[in-house]
Amino acid sequence: MRRSAVVAVVTASLALGGGAGAAAWGTQQRQAADGRHDAAVARVDAARGATRDDHEARTALVATADVARATDLLDDARGALDAAVAQARQTLDDSAGQVGDDDAPRGALAAQLEAAEQVASSASPARARALTADVAGAEQAVRDAVAAEQARVAAAQAAARAARGRAAPSAAPDPGRGATSARCTTTYSGPSFYTSVPTEGGDGSNGRLPASALTAVSWTADSRGTPFYLRSDAAAALERLNAAFRAALGHDLALDLTYRDLDTQVAMRAALGSVAAVPGTSSHGTGLAIDVPELPCDYGWDSAARAWLVAHGPAYGWVSPAWARQAGSNPEYWHYEYRG
Repeated sequence: MRRSAVVAVVTASLALGGGAGAAAWGTQQRQAADGRHDAAVARVDAARGATRDDHEARTALVATADVARATDLLDDARGALDAAVAQARQTLDDSAGQVGDDDAPRGALAAQLEAAEQVASSASPARARALTADVAGAEQAVRDAVAAEQARVAAAQAAARAARGRAAPSAAPDPGRGATSARCTTTYSGPSFYTSVPTEGGDGSNGRLPASALTAVSWTADSRGTPFYLRSDAAAALERLNAAFRAALGHDLALDLTYRDLDTQVAMRAALGSVAAVPGTSSHGTGLAIDVPELPCDYGWDSAARAWLVAHGPAYGWVSPAWARQAGSNPEYWHYEYRG
């Protein structure tokens, strides 16, 4: 009886111990499974994060490249517009007085330039390209108008020559001091002076201008064959003025003196006294002044040539200064200066 009880106790203990071990094993298995699940979730989250970061990085790179391309397009478009505006502005300036009575093409170009300049710094690439095309078209219209006017003038001159037949042209007046005209006598009574050539080794000061600073006009020279030199920008402006003068009056502008070197200034002061500028101060010494012949009938106060020069010369930068006007401090109907 006692033996049976012992066996029963042992058997019960073994059963209880086996159940507890099984429970402990099950808990470990669940914990291990949970750990694997958590690790898997972490790996998935990491993979998703890496994918997201990679996508964001690629998106940022694409956006940066797009911005760079857009910036390049904008810079190119605005640069082309700036270049077109600068060229058209020069064409507008150069065409003053060159399109005859119809100035509408120049007015249209001026309006187009104003519109372009107002928005050039903020225009989109498409807008900048459109403005460039508009400016170029308006500029071409001005060029066409200039060409048409030149053709008209050439045709009129040809017709005039044909009407005159083979009659010999009248002799041009001697452009040196003391020159005379078939219609009237010069108002100058002093010794002859002539225009100066560039000053060899000149330092650029008044009356000492080197060849690099001067340009000879193309259509005339003085009575000794010396070219008429002016500062290069003044010479270019006078070329344009002469073309318009010739179209209006039928002959080139006659010249008497242009650049005057320092030695000539000294000689003129000695010969003419206070009528001549103090040496080193003459506007001729800067290459920015001309004298037309002192022929009152051809270029005097009431002449057609002077009326045209006073009215139209400023459009080319050439003016009759106040002191040289008829009521000025030193009246000289023959003297004009380039003011740009």
